[in-house]
Amino acid sequence: MLNHWIKGIVGAVGLASVTLPLTATAELSDNKVKIGVLSDMSGVYKSLEGPGAVIAAEMAIEDFGGKVLDQPIEIISADHQNKPDIGASTAREWIDAEEVDMITALDNSSVALSVQGLAADKKIITMNTGAGTTALTEEQCSPYGIHYVYDTHALPVGTATAMVKNGGKKWYFITADYAFGHSLRDNTGAVVKSLDGEVVGNVNAPLGTNDFSSYLLQAQSSGADVIGLANAGQDTVNAIKQANQFRIVQSGQKLAGMLVFLTDVHSMGLDIAQGLQFTTAFVWNRDDEALAWSNRFNERHGAMPTMVQAGVYSAVTSYLEAVKAVGSDNSDAVRKKLGEMELNDFFVKGGKIAANGSMLHDMYLVEVKKPEESESEWDLLRVVSTIPAETAFIPMDKTACPLVNKS
Repeated sequence: MLNHWIKGIVGAVGLASVTLPLTATAELSDNKVKIGVLSDMSGVYKSLEGPGAVIAAEMAIEDFGGKVLDQPIEIISADHQNKPDIGASTAREWIDAEEVDMITALDNSSVALSVQGLAADKKIITMNTGAGTTALTEEQCSPYGIHYVYDTHALPVGTATAMVKNGGKKWYFITADYAFGHSLRDNTGAVVKSLDGEVVGNVNAPLGTNDFSSYLLQAQSSGADVIGLANAGQDTVNAIKQANQFRIVQSGQKLAGMLVFLTDVHSMGLDIAQGLQFTTAFVWNRDDEALAWSNRFNERHGAMPTMVQAGVYSAVTSYLEAVKAVGSDNSDAVRKKLGEMELNDFFVKGGKIAANGSMLHDMYLVEVKKPEESESEWDLLRVVSTIPAETAFIPMDKTACPLVNKS
């Protein structure tokens, strides 16, 4: 059903820029392929992507054989420091001076939007694995921008739906005060309201704040059934730990982590995180193939992979496969080929990249295990349900992306 649906919508839409060349000569522009990993290497998102993204990209290149079209594959990395100006400046230098062919990671929505816009102007492909805002594939979509792992539409579809149906009708949000947090809050609120729930309030918290006490007290006094955490990384960890100190859950309110990573659960521990439900694109021990790759990654990184670290490996591999297939690193030809491919590896089954740049694939609603249910250090999650791609992502006939022909 998934493959039929994806083939149908991808076949029904196309890029508006129909003058893009459809073929390319069998060559690499500078006798190599160079991939840039631009991530938060030192801040609140370090553990969820960061240096692990570089390791994942290195593994992808090694597994590909270190060469494509008999030419070397190189990697370059940098810390965007969660600052759009630094991200854009780094990307510009990479493209103009380092001849980077593709940029990936981009685990901050403001940084990702800035870099995607710059790269599109220079006809460079970005394969965003870490940022969440739907603006990347909606109003600010790009012929060269791909949103690979998750977005702020896919996350609440699973988590908010489950919580509202279980009685969590009234929501209050603590929101990371930048593009990602606002997008996640707004998309989650839309899901809540569509199910006859209610948003009773919101407070914005600065990115990287260490003290959530005032925000949690406001949420606690709001009378909400659910406190939605529209943040990520260390911000989510800090908020949940401090909520535990205030005994918010023990007092009858529920916490909804709208973007939670495996590393967050590991950091909090099962005593604090048990029972927490959230939506993810990847579970490291879901099957034998995922388990084998994850164990390899763990040996090198010292932690099991998050969904975005696994996504970096998959995105880099998919890009290299497309370069190999078209015999060139020409971005127009490679992007067209990526849109034609069905993606199948340990990370994704039956994935397709749609005309707006969204990589369409199943997502998973998971629940954190109780301490007595865990069999090993990283055995932290159980899959509650699978969310089909056609439910998780914005349908192409509803997208606001101007590149999609909906006639």
